Amino acid sequence: QVQLVESGGGLVQAGGSLTVSCEVSGGTFSRYAMGWFRQAPGKEREFVSAISLAGGNTAYADSVKGRFTISRRNSKNLLYLQMNSLKTEDTAVYYCAADRSFRPGSQFPPAQNEYDYWGQGTQVTVSS
Repeated sequence: QVQLVESGGGLVQAGGSLTVSCEVSGGTFSRYAMGWFRQAPGKEREFVSAISLAGGNTAYADSVKGRFTISRRNSKNLLYLQMNSLKTEDTAVYYCAADRSFRPGSQFPPAQNEYDYWGQGTQVTVSS
């Protein structure tokens, strides 16, 4: 059974930095395209960033481009999202997700409904 567990969330002041992590177990991490999504109170879950199997391709939402960096360490089954210059509007629950069907040549980033496995989320709160 594939499990995704996020960690690293917390409270940070606007302008600060935070890195959230996602550990994947029970599957072959290097075969999954990975993504980060977030959901703020009263809003729908939205795409934040995605990374391909070996990390050669990355994608970002316009709202985080230039501030967030996604990375992965396949030898450790770990996914990261480094968040810099945080804004109050970045406050949300952050989820990692895995797409087991992604192959080279597939549409990138995958659509939200193409992700097969999801973590439980980690809260990120940015104060003004």
